[in-house]
Amino acid sequence: MRFAHDIALDNRLTIFVGDNGCGKSTLLETIGLYLDAPLIGGRIAARQGFEGPRALQPYLEIQQVRKPLKSFFFRAEDFSEFLYALKRDRSSNTAHLDELKGAVSDGVIEEMNNNMNRTLKSMYKDYGDSLHAFSHGEAYLKIIGEHISDNGIYLLDEPEAALSPQKQLSLIAYILDMLKSNNTQFIISTHSPILMGIPGARLYEIQEQGIQQVDFRDTEHYRITHSFLNNPDMYLRYL
Repeated sequence: MRFAHDIALDNRLTIFVGDNGCGKSTLLETIGLYLDAPLIGGRIAARQGFEGPRALQPYLEIQQVRKPLKSFFFRAEDFSEFLYALKRDRSSNTAHLDELKGAVSDGVIEEMNNNMNRTLKSMYKDYGDSLHAFSHGEAYLKIIGEHISDNGIYLLDEPEAALSPQKQLSLIAYILDMLKSNNTQFIISTHSPILMGIPGARLYEIQEQGIQQVDFRDTEHYRITHSFLNNPDMYLRYL
């Protein structure tokens, strides 16, 4: 993080790449905290954790032409925790309501289940129907689609975590569609060479010696992935 000086964020799409522990997620979280961006299940300023970004806030200066009308900070871990809480609470409710089966109608039991479960009620309010009807990747994209529209700045921290390569292409198509609005901006941290290839993206690679703007074909992620796919045996024989 000591090299994060004079980074231009004026491009419509900025992507931070680098190895685990390089600080790209912390940098994104620091920007999200500055914006007080909403997360799944609350706002970033009200959530526990984020010690690193909180410590960095006094040293952060961002020059903004205007305040965004909307913002959202999407983290894969928040999505996973959301689905886990949903399944946990639903299972707990089901256990408590099992004894009522046969005494009242299934519709009443389902309504009671929903009323007992704040997470489930919030999901119905925000997303309309049960995310259990979707695959993990489809649910992930549905939540992103509900929170991202025009007139805003959107932070995505390693969004590829729950997405197959095909679903990553679907995410790219959605981002490109959103970028048709002149008032929409994305800042992304990723390990995915697929997402790094989004047309028009400005990439910053974070390494031990500093942060530099690069073409996605020059990133370590792309070089290693490309080399491995061309000759996997060369890598695997030494493992």
